[in-house]
Amino acid sequence: MSSAVAVKCAAILGATGVALGAFGAHGLKNFVTDPERLKTWDMASRYQLIHAAALLAFSATGRHSRSVVGLWTAGVTMFSGSIYLLVLNRDAFRPLGPVTPLGGLFMIGGWLALLAMP
Repeated sequence: MSSAVAVKCAAILGATGVALGAFGAHGLKNFVTDPERLKTWDMASRYQLIHAAALLAFSATGRHSRSVVGLWTAGVTMFSGSIYLLVLNRDAFRPLGPVTPLGGLFMIGGWLALLAMP
């Protein structure tokens, strides 16, 4: 996967991570009063932003790995995305509960794929 694709993935994850983090810090309090759920939202946006930065840094190395970019992008989408939906409406999105740890495994897999690169 080209570094241009990694930059685009990083840009999308970064922009949405900032927007969702800001919403969690300011607008979400009107809908969610449980401080634990607000902390969970914050953690999801933090992981999203960390991986956006990691993707951007990886693309700057000029190295290419479909595995690293794909695993990180899919992992963040699954992990953070499922958390956002579960915080918004736990009952409606309960079936997504198992997606969260699977997304975490994908993110870990991306780091291990980075380690395994020559």
